[in-house]
Amino acid sequence: MSLAVHAEHLRRYRDIAWLLWKHGGRAYVSASGLDKKISGDFKEDGEPESLAADLESLGPTFIKLGQILASRADLLPPAYLDALSKLQDDVAPVPFEEIEQVLVDELDARPSRIFSEIDPTPLAAASLAQVHMATLRDGRDVVLKVQRPGIQEEIDTDFKAFSAVAQLGAHTDWGRKHHVEDLVAEFKATIRNELDYRLEAENLLTIRANLAEFKRLCVPEPHLDFSSRRVLTLERVSGISIKHISPVVFTEVSGMELAEEFFAAYLKQILVDGFFHADPHPGNVLLTHDHRLGLIDLGQVGRLDEEMRQNLLHFLIAVSEGRGREAGDVAVRIGRTERNFDRITFFERVSDLVSRSENRSVGQIEAGRVVLEIQQIASDAGMRLPRVTTLIGKTLLNLDSIGRILAPDFDPNASIRKHTVELVRRRMWQRLSPGNLLQSTLEATDVAAQLPRRLNELLTRMGQSGFRFEVDAFDEKTFIDGFQKVANRITSGLILAALIIGAALLMRVETEFTLWGYPGLAILLFLGAAFGGVWLLLKILTGDRGSRKR
Repeated sequence: MSLAVHAEHLRRYRDIAWLLWKHGGRAYVSASGLDKKISGDFKEDGEPESLAADLESLGPTFIKLGQILASRADLLPPAYLDALSKLQDDVAPVPFEEIEQVLVDELDARPSRIFSEIDPTPLAAASLAQVHMATLRDGRDVVLKVQRPGIQEEIDTDFKAFSAVAQLGAHTDWGRKHHVEDLVAEFKATIRNELDYRLEAENLLTIRANLAEFKRLCVPEPHLDFSSRRVLTLERVSGISIKHISPVVFTEVSGMELAEEFFAAYLKQILVDGFFHADPHPGNVLLTHDHRLGLIDLGQVGRLDEEMRQNLLHFLIAVSEGRGREAGDVAVRIGRTERNFDRITFFERVSDLVSRSENRSVGQIEAGRVVLEIQQIASDAGMRLPRVTTLIGKTLLNLDSIGRILAPDFDPNASIRKHTVELVRRRMWQRLSPGNLLQSTLEATDVAAQLPRRLNELLTRMGQSGFRFEVDAFDEKTFIDGFQKVANRITSGLILAALIIGAALLMRVETEFTLWGYPGLAILLFLGAAFGGVWLLLKILTGDRGSRKR
């Protein structure tokens, strides 16, 4: 397959080839033919800090690539992840006149009709957006996040070059091993989401609601009426980045209490809600004037389904308690093994890593680092863990560092163990929600309804196949009594299921009669179903035991 060199892509082809050649991808460049298409003097350099600097020099798309690679422990060793996680995203600001034009285009009105004041000096200028302070006409202080003009077109052009190079790379050994085309597709989807600020507004609303119980945390409220795909208007959270906090501050506020609540909030997001802020680095966390922690820049989030949350809870408990074998078992369960998967080496390395982490002092323990290293071990052994696993590792690593900024003696592993019981309780209540109970009941009802038909089919097939039963001392009365007992139990089960469904539906009906703060009739139905279930279980246990003795 050849590389068609278009004028607008030639510069990017050369940039990509130079970057790969310089940082250990010489075989990839040669195998894909990029070295023949693009001439130049390439000097190899394997320093992680040099890679971060080179990506920064190549512009917005490459900066975002570096930030995404910082969460890919299966592709890069820890030193590179550290260097890329510190990648600076500060660029020269766009003239305010261009920002005003974006506001006009997106909000269909002159900024002066919506805002009484906009500070023309940006609060921050990044590769994709620029941030300005403003005040709404009703006096509310807000922050404007405005997409840089022309950035969408620039990224689209860059991605045409990335896609072409990925297609060539897919035919190399490295490209096949690391699924380079999938990597580029994932990269493209991530940036596409980050460029749509309506999604970030939805993220803010969801996480704001999920964290409402944590009074020491605050999430800015987005103003949807003044937001669009390229403009995000949100509540201004005044404070100072925790990177610049003076130790004197902690004479007025308990850093340990803030760290514990912050860690508990993120464990809830990950293990209970299944929707979490995936980029809580110290620059995105502010200490407000009323001594709360404010979360900003929620463009990057992660999602976990029910099964993944359950497995991840087991995984984190195993890591925090030093049970390497169990952590490895969970990793295999959630991962996808290749044909060359080396199971013995994988379990040996994971067990060694987890046991070493358990024996470290509090100041050396990094739960997030352990998760990222397990991701690297899995990749070396021939297994692919879901990308969200690395996002979680990166999130936990950031939580570790934030926790120690707030309280130098903070122990993340101890915090995981401390909150385990509460997390398990929350997950149990989540499973006992009316929706889940209704689903389980409907499934049980469906099985019960199909049971007679399936028994009939089984008996018919047995008869057609010529099965014969030889029964000694056959007692017809006992046989009929047994069938009657089965029918009675199925009927009892259906009645109990109906009670649970009715109770679940009545939980949503407002009434003056309440028990323990819940609708009284619904609670009575739940209690009736519970007592009925216990009675039925006792009948089954005692009746079946008596039948076996006879």
